[in-house]
Amino acid sequence: MNNVNLIGRLTKDVDLRYTSNGVAVANFSIAVNRPFSNQQGNNDADFFNCVVWRRIAENTANYCKKGSQVGISGRLQSRSFDGQDGKKVYITEVVAENVQFLDTRNGNDNNKQKEQNKSDLQNNQSNSSNENGEPVDIDNDDLPF
Repeated sequence: MNNVNLIGRLTKDVDLRYTSNGVAVANFSIAVNRPFSNQQGNNDADFFNCVVWRRIAENTANYCKKGSQVGISGRLQSRSFDGQDGKKVYITEVVAENVQFLDTRNGNDNNKQKEQNKSDLQNNQSNSSNENGEPVDIDNDDLPF
């Protein structure tokens, strides 16, 4: 049995190309968090190269970008080729048969808006004053976002 299910975030924008026969093929990689913490208390991630074909490839390229969260189901596939130095190169990748877009359509736009609001507030901190005209010290921990 060869079945893979992953949930992760795209590490870069999807690379969409077409074969000489006009079949769409997209390549991308996703970062998947490990379910445990390392000795420093941080969660490490594993990175997986993925390939998807036809209409799913076009949809993935059109609706997902770096940072988008996706769910992938498919299979592992290994292939090899001779590298430029003459050595055999082995590649294992996930051939996705289904890609679920887990972010809301406006999710990334909302995140950008939140970051912009936070940036605006931080830039205005030096110009903030109370009723007496004295500067007000606002800590980032006090921000609601």
